[in-house]
Amino acid sequence: MASSPTALVLGAGIMGLSAAWALSRQGFAVRIVEQDPVPNPRGSSVDHHRLIRHAYGGQAGYMRMVDPAYAAWDMVWRDLGEVLHVPTGVLAVSGSPAGWLGESRATLAADGLPFTDLTATEVAARFPIFTESGIGAAFHMDAGGVLLAERIVAGLARQIAARGVAIERARVADVDAERALLHQTDGTTRSADLLVVAAGPWAPRLLPAALAPRVVASRQILVLLEPPAQHREAWARAPMLLDLAEDGGFYAVPPVLGTPLKIGDHRFSRTGDAEADPRDATPAEAEEILSFARPRLRDMGGYRILGARACYYDVEDAERFVVEPLSPRCLVMSGFSGHGFKFGPVLGLALAAAAADPALLPALTSWAAGEAPPAAGLLSALQGVPA
Repeated sequence: MASSPTALVLGAGIMGLSAAWALSRQGFAVRIVEQDPVPNPRGSSVDHHRLIRHAYGGQAGYMRMVDPAYAAWDMVWRDLGEVLHVPTGVLAVSGSPAGWLGESRATLAADGLPFTDLTATEVAARFPIFTESGIGAAFHMDAGGVLLAERIVAGLARQIAARGVAIERARVADVDAERALLHQTDGTTRSADLLVVAAGPWAPRLLPAALAPRVVASRQILVLLEPPAQHREAWARAPMLLDLAEDGGFYAVPPVLGTPLKIGDHRFSRTGDAEADPRDATPAEAEEILSFARPRLRDMGGYRILGARACYYDVEDAERFVVEPLSPRCLVMSGFSGHGFKFGPVLGLALAAAAADPALLPALTSWAAGEAPPAAGLLSALQGVPA
């Protein structure tokens, strides 16, 4: 009897774990190499939460990928035996009806996705934790929610281990894409029939010719807060907030299931070194995010700061995802910024389908970049995940 094809995955963040999960379902014998414990506290996937929502500016390709992403998450929940997603809905606000908010409204409306326009007064009346200051346009969507990221990463690691996927802890010095080979810092090598590089913000250093300078590491600041007592009940029912102010927007993730309230910067710094730079945020970095939130969060003086830290993402120039072959035996998954987590399982399924049928690779690359709908052959290979 023929042996199973082998796959080696570099990185155990959401993309590496999703690829390993999907490849094992496709019949590959999979091994993961990861430099740190899993969940990796330095990884860009490891945090209390990540958001999933349809509003995506003018990037209609990614907006249309959200429903397949939800279907892929349903497959993950069945495998894990628990649902690690909390529906919250979405509140998007901006100083004007143009820009990201206007582009989101247009693409949502074009595809018939429901949302409700709100005035500044209606925002403050419906969600009294927020002020109406500076709001020129806003909308609310019932769809959307919080993915419990750290618990998902831990759960996927356990699930694929039960499927026979080994996770080996080792540091990699160099990637040989042509030979599907990893050179490890201890002098050993690892290879397989297929190599998938999903190394997050470390990937541009490992694959400079393939990724740099279009993909760079980006230091992003997160601040964790405890709401004042009079607002805690409202926050427990609150939607995620996307505040797209022209002079410095932020997002807020509600404190679901015992997690803290989190606020972060929408902008990408496009600077930083995930290996060498500290994870603690400086007081000045934290204050910049807090200054964006003060006009928006009512009674901001009563919020208690629980902590502030840096997260490192891998960001592509146009914020497009890079899922492409580097050789007949090597695929890279990169450029996911803070937006890719929601698409981990559906991209893993698509990658595994293309690994089994290389004719699907061009369709995979353009779909992952948000540039084209998935080809029919790719859709049928996603094991029932709808378009």
